[in-house]
Amino acid sequence: MKMQGGNEMDRVILHCDMNGFYASVSSLFHPEYRGKPLAVGGDVEQRHGIILAKNQEAKKYNIQTAEPIWQAKAKCPHLIICPPEYDLYVKFSNHVRKIFLEYTDLVEPFGLDEAWLDVTNSQKLFGDGKKIADEIRERIKLELGVTASVGVSYNKIFAKLGSDYKKPDATTIISRENKDEIVNPLPVENLLYVGKATKQKFDRHGIYTIGDLAKQDVDELRKLYGQNGGLLWKFANGYDDSPVCKWGYQPPQKSISNSTTTCKDIVSYADAEIVLYVLAESVAANMRFQHVACRKLSLSFKDVNLNSTIRQCTLDNVTQSAEILLKQAMKLLRTNYKFEIPLRSIGICASHFQPELTNKQLSLFEDDKFSVKQLELEKTVDKIRERFGFKVVKRGLMLVDMELSDFNPSRESILPTTTVK
Repeated sequence: MKMQGGNEMDRVILHCDMNGFYASVSSLFHPEYRGKPLAVGGDVEQRHGIILAKNQEAKKYNIQTAEPIWQAKAKCPHLIICPPEYDLYVKFSNHVRKIFLEYTDLVEPFGLDEAWLDVTNSQKLFGDGKKIADEIRERIKLELGVTASVGVSYNKIFAKLGSDYKKPDATTIISRENKDEIVNPLPVENLLYVGKATKQKFDRHGIYTIGDLAKQDVDELRKLYGQNGGLLWKFANGYDDSPVCKWGYQPPQKSISNSTTTCKDIVSYADAEIVLYVLAESVAANMRFQHVACRKLSLSFKDVNLNSTIRQCTLDNVTQSAEILLKQAMKLLRTNYKFEIPLRSIGICASHFQPELTNKQLSLFEDDKFSVKQLELEKTVDKIRERFGFKVVKRGLMLVDMELSDFNPSRESILPTTTVK
């Protein structure tokens, strides 16, 4: 493929997307599930009762990722719900990436089940992009027993659209010559980073397809949607020159968060404080491990009617202390929620990081000696938990309600964040 208006060769980017990855891997180890509608789902009793992934047979019943299990069961009463097997998914993901690395070292993961590959300089050894994509698909199928769809294009955005275009087990090429035919009719929500809220905004302005977005006036989009509007316009037109990162590259982390869906309703500030303390300890420990401190804290919560709220605040000083995170999270909660309706999930997120400082500006209004001692105490607890496990040390507050506090925040995320399919 050549760039328009010149002789410079286009990049050749692949996006590999494992088909129903979690459900497919689970089926490999449970022959009795094969050929039957199956979904990987959270624990209903522990209130993680949503669909996390589904196989091709389940898709025929319009089972959707993130819908409640009871709703999925109404569509398909004989749907099999398999508990998540995270360690197994990681193992298979690593095997897939070893295959990728035999073709290029420019491999950028996007969750466990997706990755971009830049094979521009690999074509002399392995053939053109389509040949490489087909070979990778066949190897994944023969060596691992699962399937993948691969998009081939001249940029990352269109390569991802290609992997979503035809499933399962297919290769789709989106070139400069056929991009208008393939890309323009696609729903605008198929574009990377167009979520539910953005789609609703686009609907109000008559933007329903990627082609509709591509034809908009970019300055008008920026007025309506800010810089994000201009970025999505570029994506819709294929103006994406972002590189595929080299394998092993770790971009600076922009935030550290943790959340949980509780085993019973959170009906008071006292209940919320118990849960938030566990989450604050997890986030603070993660910051200390990465030698950063945060300037901003966000609180998210969802009530039993599934109405979600996010509130945030800027801290007076950067911190990596659980005590301070808890204090600020509770302040946000008290200001923004009155418990007329119970909560079912809650989370905190630390962001706007600065490097960990060995020296600190002393405050005229706070007991800095206490803050220093508290931080040293938390670091000591980190070491104990690292050796003996998270639950070996508990604060007295956790004993007030063992049901609310008895979870390990380091394992609370059942599956890693990934693009919803």
